[in-house]
This record gives sequence, structure tokens and C-alpha cells, in this order.
Amino acid sequence: MNDLAAFVDFVRLQSGKLLEQTLEHIGLTIISLSLSIVIGLPLGLLITRYKRGSGTVLGIAGILQTIPSIALLGFLIPFLGIGPKPAIFALFLYSLLPIIRNTYTGVMQVDPTLKEAARGMGMTDWQLLTRIELPLALPVLFAGIRTAAVLNVGVATLAAYIAAGGLGEFIFGGIALNNTPMILAGAIPAALLAIAFDFILARLQNLRRGRLKPALLLFCLGIPLFSSFYLIPNNAKLQAGLSPEFAGRPDGYPGLKATYQLDLNTVIMAPALVYKAVYESDVDIIDGYSTDGKIKTYNLRVLEDDKQSFPPYHAAFLVREPVLQQHPELRQVLELLSGTINDSLMTELNYQVDFAKQSPADVAKAYLKKKGLWQASRSGLGETIVLGSKIFTEQYILTEMLSQLIKGYTDLQVSAKTGLGGTKICFDALAAGEIDIYPEYTGTGLQVILNTPPALADSLSKDKELMFKYVSTRFQERFQIEWLPPLGFNNTYALMMREQQAKRLHITTISDLKHYLEQ
Repeated sequence: MNDLAAFVDFVRLQSGKLLEQTLEHIGLTIISLSLSIVIGLPLGLLITRYKRGSGTVLGIAGILQTIPSIALLGFLIPFLGIGPKPAIFALFLYSLLPIIRNTYTGVMQVDPTLKEAARGMGMTDWQLLTRIELPLALPVLFAGIRTAAVLNVGVATLAAYIAAGGLGEFIFGGIALNNTPMILAGAIPAALLAIAFDFILARLQNLRRGRLKPALLLFCLGIPLFSSFYLIPNNAKLQAGLSPEFAGRPDGYPGLKATYQLDLNTVIMAPALVYKAVYESDVDIIDGYSTDGKIKTYNLRVLEDDKQSFPPYHAAFLVREPVLQQHPELRQVLELLSGTINDSLMTELNYQVDFAKQSPADVAKAYLKKKGLWQASRSGLGETIVLGSKIFTEQYILTEMLSQLIKGYTDLQVSAKTGLGGTKICFDALAAGEIDIYPEYTGTGLQVILNTPPALADSLSKDKELMFKYVSTRFQERFQIEWLPPLGFNNTYALMMREQQAKRLHITTISDLKHYLEQ
């Protein structure tokens, strides 16, 4: 009942955003489905006349549908950028196969004796197609369109990863934040849309021929209506591209809005895309991390948080207490990195991976050797320690450092599960015993995992030692998880812009940004 109440409250509070995302989702589906019908239906009919090409056409359409959707979207970004264009094109490609295949199958299944009789009566090929084959093939043809529609509704949720909107924004934001009501707010409408599309097309299929033409005309008129939000120009001064986690976390954009009364025109996209998006001018503002090497790579300006909206995020390793109790020798090894990495050093290490294209393993090894900490791997015949990380460069580097230290100083084996996504995914895996250690940040532990009341969180954020003590104590009491001493750097959230643009607009701080938007 509590989950249901939380879901109802979320929908009520976010009703405007939910309606916007639903309309975007419908638009993505209708536009892509319409393109698939316009292209796929003639192709399907064409290969009924030129059967030698049927294998090639169906084979290509089948191959396109086997490509993982995320991979296809990523492949299209260099050609079509981010936003609705690559999403619509990907959905169009995915829905081609069922339409082409069912059109071809439906026509080919028409009784050959009927075709011969029609030709014997003097019908032309066009008359045979429109008066005999298509009417008889209509049930199979419509089944293909219905399949394509349902498929597109599901795949369209991934469009949120490339700033194309839709119900995926709530789904991916909810996953990143472990917010079940948010996930359901995206998933349930998406499921209902799939059912609605299937129902409407089923009714359309069963209409009498006299009513079918007006219904199809109405459907065609609905295409520009539901796609109008893509056709209306965006007159916002600046466009912000935000990752799902930052957009929903209380210490992210919601906290920023409360502190600065800042209202950005935002789109949601995958964390891996935000830097590329701002570099290629698809967006003007992004969220990021203050020690990220991509800041230097893409020549970005970090806007000063002059009102201190973002709390400190001092990095440290989180370890399950049973692991330390079972392997007491591990504590000394894990603490070898404590206090050894400052902000500028972590930024440089990230830069070596992001720009110089060195592997995280090589960067970690070079750093450990420079510090005199690296040792060759031992036998590795002991039990396995499972390391985890989130899905950004810094975490990969820290995990590699830890892996090499454990292998060099103990006989334990190491297994790494990197790229686990958002904070909650990593932490839940740690709490469940799926991983044993992963790098985390004090501000994240305070705000996201402990859900500390805002007033208390603000007071603790002013003293990093007090904050670490509070977080460490609460984690031991509630989760039996220990924070090791901090590594030495503070990787706080940040808003960023292209250096040249920020300089031209005279924006140095977040307050400057707010002032510019209000002009």
C-alpha cells in the first residue's frame, strides 16, 4: 500500500511532465510507424512481383532488427546527432521487418486459383492487387503493422538516452535513483500505450471498407498533430543536457533549482553522451564531475557553485564488513591509497584515459609504480573478492588500482563488475553481497543512500570530517558497510559550458547563468 500511495503521489506531482513524455512517446511511435508503412508496404508488394529479391530484402530487414537497440542508436549519433532524428530512424528500421514480411506473406498466401480466375476475367495486375490480393491479405498485413507498433512503443523508451524524450526519461531516472514510483510512472503508461495501439489497429482492421478510408485519413491527420512538439522551434536561450541521475537526485538539479531558483530548458540523455553533446553544440549546458578528464578534453568551463548548492563528494572505498572480518589482511591493502590522490591528480588520470586513450589498467599501474605501491601479482589461489564500479572513467581507474593492489599484496583472486550504472545499482549490489567493494562519495552517501533531511545535510556539508564521521557511522549501523579513509580528492557535481561560449556570454558562476537566462 505504501508503494501504491507513493506511486499515486508521484504521478500527481509530475502529471504535467508525464503528459509531455506520453505525447512525445506517441509522436515517436506514430512518426516511425508511418515511415515504416510508407516504405515497408511497397517493398513487401514489390518482392511479391520480383521474388528473386525477396530473400535479400527480408534478410536485410531481419539483420537490422537483430542489432541491439542501444548499439544502433549509438551508431546513428555521428550521422544524425542526438534527439528525435536518430530515435525515429532507429524505430523505423526496427519496424520494417514485420511490415515487409507480413505484406509479402499475406499476398503470397492468396489462393493461386483465385489469381488465375481474376486474370482469366481480364484483370490487370493493378486490379488483381487492389481488388483481390490486398483485401484477402489485409488480416496478415495488419498483424505485421500491429506487431511493429507494439515493438516501437517498447523500443521508444530507449530514446530518452539520446535526448529524444518519451517515457524512458522516468524509467531510466527511476533505475538510476532506485525510485520505484518513478520507474512505474514510465513503465505503466508505456505498457498501456502498447495495448492502446494494438487495440486501435485491431479495430481499424475490422472496419468495413467504406469506413476504412476516413479512419486512415484521420490517422494521417494525427501524424503532424502528435509530432508537432518536434516541429515547433525551441526558442530557449540555452539548452541543458542532463543525465538521469543528476536530474532526479536531491543534491543534483532539484537542489540546484531550490538554491538558485534556476529553471533550465532540459533534455535527458545517457551520462556517456553529455560531454559529446555539449562539444558538438547539441546542448549548451551539461552536468558532470569536477575531476573529469573530459573537461580538459572538450575545453569546457566549470561554472562556480557560488552558493554552494552541491555538497562535498570526497571519494572513499565502501567495503562490506563481513569481507574485512574474513580477510583482515585486506584492510591494510585497501588503505594504501588513502590520502594519496588530490583533485588535480585525479583529473589528470581521467584525462589520460579520456583523451590520451590509455586503458584504465595502464593508467592505474603507472600511478602505483610512481608511488612505489605496485607489486607483481601473487599466486591468486585464495578466495575471490568482487569489485564494482559505476559507469564513468574515474571509477574504472580506481577499481583497477584496487585490483592490482589486492593481487600484488595478497593471495586473493579479484573479479571486477564495472559499469554497473547509477549509485543505487552499485550500492544495492554491495548490500546484497553481489560485490564486495566499490568507490563511493560522501555527498552521495549522505544525500542519496541515507536520504538525510535537507537541514541536517546542509549543516554536515560545511565540515568534511564531521560529514565523513556521520556517514561512516550510519552506514555501519544500518548496512554493516564500512567507509575506508578518503582517497584525498573531492569529485563534486558541476555545471559546465563550452569555454568559448561561456566567455562570450560572460558566465563564470551559476548565478551568472541565472542572470543571463532572466535577461
